[in-house]
Amino acid sequence: MATTADFRNGLTIEFNNDLYTIVEFQHVKPGKGAAFVRTKLKSLSNGRVIDNTFNSGVKVTTARIERRPHQFLYKDDLGYHFMDTNTFEQIPLEESKINEPDLLKDGQEVEILFHAETETVLSCELPSFVELQVTYTEPGLRGDTATNTTKPATLETGAVIQVPLFIDQDEMIRVDTRTRSYYERVK
Repeated sequence: MATTADFRNGLTIEFNNDLYTIVEFQHVKPGKGAAFVRTKLKSLSNGRVIDNTFNSGVKVTTARIERRPHQFLYKDDLGYHFMDTNTFEQIPLEESKINEPDLLKDGQEVEILFHAETETVLSCELPSFVELQVTYTEPGLRGDTATNTTKPATLETGAVIQVPLFIDQDEMIRVDTRTRSYYERVK
């Protein structure tokens, strides 16, 4: 059990028969009336973000979440298969539990979140940045970097993202998995 004084970003709580992670919170103490805490909560089951207000001092039940390193092996009809890098145990996951599954490539290191009490898989998180090769994009024009325009590029995993005009085919780029956008060219 925890109170609203223990709130911090990333804390996982049980709320409305579901698990939520605190994305953002703010303690508010108005000049008149009791203090309260405004929060943005992200559901671990469906990914929706909701706003909720807690009265100050309210007790909430916290959930213990464990992050375990896994390696992506392959995809088939049963889903995506991952191997625990410590125990070498393999687990299949459905696509809905993975954030940005089209940016996964074979051998990719990921973190899988488990509910510690029930040992159930909550979600699979990719690293913040992944390095992927551009398999197809229209040729860029030399010196065309003055404007901030972009073009679509197909990556080795089949994902299509927007890249600057100077990126050519067969180049390695770094992609931000949180925003699903081009970050930089890999040298």
